Amino acid sequence: MGVLDGYRVIDLSIAMAGPLAAMRLGDLGADVVKVEPVTGEWQRHAPAGGATGNRVNASFLSLNRNKRSLAVNLKSDEGRDIVHKLAASADVFLQNYRPGVAERLGMDYDTISALSPRIVYVSMSGYGESGPYMSRPGQDLLLQAMSGAMLSTGRDGDPPAPAGTYAIDAITAYSAFEGALAALLHRERTGEGQRVSVNMLDAAIAVQMQELSIFTVGGVPQRRGREPHGHTYIRAPYGVFATKDGHIALGMPRLDALAVAFDLPELAGMDGDADGHTRRDEITAIVARRLPERTTAEWLEICARHDLWAGPVYGYADLVADPQVRHNGSFVTYDHRSEGTVTTPGFPYGLSAAPPAVRMGAPLVGEHTRELLEELGYPAERTAELVAEGVLACED
Repeated sequence: MGVLDGYRVIDLSIAMAGPLAAMRLGDLGADVVKVEPVTGEWQRHAPAGGATGNRVNASFLSLNRNKRSLAVNLKSDEGRDIVHKLAASADVFLQNYRPGVAERLGMDYDTISALSPRIVYVSMSGYGESGPYMSRPGQDLLLQAMSGAMLSTGRDGDPPAPAGTYAIDAITAYSAFEGALAALLHRERTGEGQRVSVNMLDAAIAVQMQELSIFTVGGVPQRRGREPHGHTYIRAPYGVFATKDGHIALGMPRLDALAVAFDLPELAGMDGDADGHTRRDEITAIVARRLPERTTAEWLEICARHDLWAGPVYGYADLVADPQVRHNGSFVTYDHRSEGTVTTPGFPYGLSAAPPAVRMGAPLVGEHTRELLEELGYPAERTAELVAEGVLACED
């Protein structure tokens, strides 16, 4: 039994941020009903990296486990009525429609909260639900660019550097997940439901609490130097360096210890906190010249012996084979109805009393439509009529 067993979540979201937030609630035991068009959610038809799968692509699999699929046409009166009936008994309602769409479909906060005053209504947007940018597309790369984070890495004169993950989508998802849990706790104490508003821009700003405070409080601007550097506000050496046979990551090791370990006497007299910033390019260049003399494994052993922060640079094949990753159980493997044996990233937290679990894989389009309509009291004959009319879609 999960910690959210007995709670119902209505998930009307698409793409990554909303579905990931809803999946995390499902991982904790909530009954998540994924409401999608009769043709299936957009993410089903846009496979990241071209990983199409048999009937469910890899990106959809990764974001929609522990959900039941209701495939319904929300532009029809009866389709809206079905979702309203589900919402009336739900605990969380989550959507990330473009501005105005929820209102047109009758899925806005005023409508849903009138059906269930205790409901936690999570509304997700790109830039906020009002203001000059409310209609801009809320896409991960665009928010990375606007957030300022792209200029916190790299070398002066290099192009701005995007992250290698959908970082803003993930941060926004966890903000929505956190907000939903906080609102549920508030409801348990007061009986009162509420609206939770989350936007990608604020999430991107909040996650840079250190960097932006250095700028707003300390008045220190972002300064990219001549040498490649991992972060403008962290002292050298910090970043990825070439070795004899690959690369190694160095995380601001102490300069006095580094001088001994790497036989770099020119670093011995430097002050890490002062010179590490003001002489960043010089320090980076000194270290970069030394590292190609040995292999990554040799340098890692030296760093471990001298208690210096260093680590290997992995590709995905290295990551999934790593002994610590295997020990942690960082990935979960289960059997899927159409995709066979599936391995995907697991859970980012553990709970000793009620741990998260995979109860079901990502659903096929409308896989649970009949089941959900039966729970609402619809006769099988009426469900079949609605399928024939295009109001619903069923897997079978």
